[in-house]
Amino acid sequence: MWVYIARRLLWLPFLLFVISAITFALFRIVPGDPVTVMLGARYDEDVAERLRKSLDLDKPLVVQYSNYMWGVVRPELHTLHLREDSGTTIKVPFFRLDFGESFRFRGRPVGPLMRTKMWVSFQVNMAGMLVALSIGLPLGFWVAHRQGSWTDPAAVAIAVILASLPIMVTAPAIIWLGCLKLDLVPCSGWGGLFDSRMIVVAIAMGGPGVAGFVRLMRASTLDVMGQDFIRTARSKGLGEFAIDSRHVLKNAMIPIVTILAFSLSGMLTTSFVAERIFGIPGIGSFAIDSLFNRDYPVMMAMTIILSTVFVLSILAADVAYAYVDPRIRYDGGGRG
Repeated sequence: MWVYIARRLLWLPFLLFVISAITFALFRIVPGDPVTVMLGARYDEDVAERLRKSLDLDKPLVVQYSNYMWGVVRPELHTLHLREDSGTTIKVPFFRLDFGESFRFRGRPVGPLMRTKMWVSFQVNMAGMLVALSIGLPLGFWVAHRQGSWTDPAAVAIAVILASLPIMVTAPAIIWLGCLKLDLVPCSGWGGLFDSRMIVVAIAMGGPGVAGFVRLMRASTLDVMGQDFIRTARSKGLGEFAIDSRHVLKNAMIPIVTILAFSLSGMLTTSFVAERIFGIPGIGSFAIDSLFNRDYPVMMAMTIILSTVFVLSILAADVAYAYVDPRIRYDGGGRG
């Protein structure tokens, strides 16, 4: 297992190099000049040239990319205090992870600028994911055991309807009911994960997820229930509760793990529409504005961070397979 994880992690720098190089080149090739956007109506050719030189935009593309990535991955030695009383210290190398300064917000580093917004988006997605999982998985498992009754097609039909409704339709309806008519929570704003306003946001964000997990869990459970080893377990006299808890549920969760891995990789981003509707200061609006303003350092930082999270999420899913399904094993050469 550890050999497999180490081999996968060794591929991470190469993948990030390829992704970052392609993204960096695309940002420079597409139409649009960040200096023109920054100066706006105050554009002057001499000022633009000086600004372009200060931002290294006058240098060749390869030099720009090399300078940027060196700032991101340049190692620095940090002093760690092992024992405060004895003064024992050790020098440990860390990557600098300096994503540069924002073109739009001059003088402000990209890292701190994005950190708070990504944390807000992570909390929003976490709340929606908890709603989707806590309702969708048990309901899908229950519906699968009601195959042939009226509850099965009814639940599937409701799930399809919920999944087809976009958030720009459901969010205003939830705000109208929960905020204006019932006056349960404030209508907009941001107060953190445990604020009462998160209830409305979590329902709006988690609603489509509930529908998706119901359908996925139902299909996966029905597939497992039709396997030979389930019939063998029944023939040996095992009770339905034991079969469901020991065999059906565990095997039905294998496809869910893959979906959760992709969902985890998107935890640091959130819906641009949801942010605008609920007044959430997340990364969605910030990313859209950065794209239109040609804020290259911000977009590059988002690409590198999200690509890293995506690769690590897929790795976490592969590792989780071994715990969910005991038939899956990993060795130095891959899956066993």
